[in-house]
Amino acid sequence: MKANRHPPVSRSSAINWMIFLAGLLMASSALAQTAGTVTHLSGILVDVKADGTSKLLSVGSIVDEGDTIETRKDTYTRIKFNDGGELVLRPDSQLTINSYHFKPDEPAKDNMLLSLIKGGLRSVTGLLGKRNPKKEKVDTVTATVGIRGTHFGLLMCQNDCGDIPTVSGRVPANGLHLDVAAGAILVSNRAGQQIFTAGQFGFVANAATLPIIVPPSQGIQVTMPPSISQNNAGGRSLGKGKDNSNCVVQ
Repeated sequence: MKANRHPPVSRSSAINWMIFLAGLLMASSALAQTAGTVTHLSGILVDVKADGTSKLLSVGSIVDEGDTIETRKDTYTRIKFNDGGELVLRPDSQLTINSYHFKPDEPAKDNMLLSLIKGGLRSVTGLLGKRNPKKEKVDTVTATVGIRGTHFGLLMCQNDCGDIPTVSGRVPANGLHLDVAAGAILVSNRAGQQIFTAGQFGFVANAATLPIIVPPSQGIQVTMPPSISQNNAGGRSLGKGKDNSNCVVQ
């Protein structure tokens, strides 16, 4: 009869091991910095944590580094980041906060990387993007958007933009549509890069196609409902359309 090479683990040892693992999870969670707060919401908003757990969010809920924010059908939400930047998501969107680090007295450590997996957004840059513009970016499957202190919109179409109206009446092409309301953004992929400035519209078909400027009459401007895009007490708004000749996405 062969000897047992692995003696049975005592109950106390198992408990200690579980406590140790729980401590590691808590420490890992503590390292993730709080990124911002949900300030406006109309509908169902889901927050998927880095460990795979999920929960519903409401106005006042905190979002952290590593979270994936998902808006359901007919849901719009607005998030204010710790550096004062703001972002609005349209329905059926997914956004991951890959990394976020901002402390007023530590500009050298600034870092913000978001990933727009699907759907659309509007964003206004906060202090992080203004003092360290090269440290704030938004990734998509077609290109990376570098922030240059700006107000811009992105719409990622992946066979899911059939209900979005256009001037031509045609369904928006698959790819990344963008517009800039103020400032500038640098859009780049493996085919090259293009700077877009205030009033310009752009399109990136895929990761191997150069980002291009499109005429305003063909551009898609991502706008949001007033209840989400505007502050009740005044201040800046996100997504208010200024030119009816543009194709407005709501």
